[in-house]
Amino acid sequence: MSHKIKILTIIGARPQIIKASAISRAIRNNYKDTIQEIIVHTGQHYDANMSAVFFGELEIPQPDYNLNVGSGKHGLQTAEMIKGIEEIIINEKPDCMVLYGDTNSTLAGAIAASKLHCKIVHIEAGLRSYNKAMPEEINRILCDHCATMLFSPTLTGYQNLVKEGFAIDQLPPFTPDYPKIYYCGDIMFDNTLYFSKIANEKSEILKKNKLIDNKYALATIHRDNNTDDSQRLTSIFKAILNISISKNIDFVIPLHPRTAKILKDNLLNNIYQQLMENKHIKIIEPVSFLDMIALEQNAVLVVTDSGGVQKEAYFLQKPCIILRPQTEWIELTEHGSSIITDADEARIIDAANLLLSKSFSNFPPIFGNGKAAEFICSEIAANIK
Repeated sequence: MSHKIKILTIIGARPQIIKASAISRAIRNNYKDTIQEIIVHTGQHYDANMSAVFFGELEIPQPDYNLNVGSGKHGLQTAEMIKGIEEIIINEKPDCMVLYGDTNSTLAGAIAASKLHCKIVHIEAGLRSYNKAMPEEINRILCDHCATMLFSPTLTGYQNLVKEGFAIDQLPPFTPDYPKIYYCGDIMFDNTLYFSKIANEKSEILKKNKLIDNKYALATIHRDNNTDDSQRLTSIFKAILNISISKNIDFVIPLHPRTAKILKDNLLNNIYQQLMENKHIKIIEPVSFLDMIALEQNAVLVVTDSGGVQKEAYFLQKPCIILRPQTEWIELTEHGSSIITDADEARIIDAANLLLSKSFSNFPPIFGNGKAAEFICSEIAANIK
């Protein structure tokens, strides 16, 4: 039998675990004779709800390695990961490393792999917020410029890479000096299509929280610059309180354990008490990916500072308010079903009024055909030597 291509998949944060499931599924279904996957979990997210549950639910093989890094300052966390990943590369001698997105795990993988001349395949390449104050922006730029194969989920991402000097028509063999760029569609669209069917059958989250289809809004808030800044956090929750009362609409808010802990201390002007007393607001524990899909599928509005949730809202054809100053998914705002408000109370309320008064029916297939993972695996199989 011919040599199997050995790929080292690095995952660490909750969204990466989900993204990896699409590639693992494509390998299991169609490439198990040509690709061998070794999974490294950096342990960047260590909450059980955020990791262990996902592996079972999303049918991802258990990691072959867990670095158990945990959270901490960016420098320390990244250094621990680089050290652990370097040892694994030396041990496993992979043909390439697969990296997702833009977390510290992505950055650590890119640094370790490039130093040891291990080829990098970057999935979700080319995304840019054009805000280098965001650590994620630095991570994604550095990873792209170390990579050998770059798979962009959108045409905009692909065009960003072209603007940065990547060649359009690179011929093999591909190397870090002569990398190949692709517009392949989004593996998260693959996942949403696959798991939304399962979520419909299995999820009990609506029943458990007494939520009625299309009668509630879903909010997720987890970015440090929103949760750790009292003014921003207070503005967001004041807007949510206002919308819930003026629109007579329930809000379900699955809260990251870190945010839940600091909510009471960081909310100003009696807002925490109002939140606790408002019968429309349901603050719940973090939910599994299937439950999240079920919540998104049946919500009338999504309010989020998460890049992944913004897209899932689009995949599931839901209007969305983006609690950030900009988004790397500019297609969403160009379409009109998503509005950027940052943490501005008045803008959040105006966006909710607008989005809840319109109906959106046409969602063009800007994120591909739902077969991105198959395409990525076929290109790895054909071009990684």
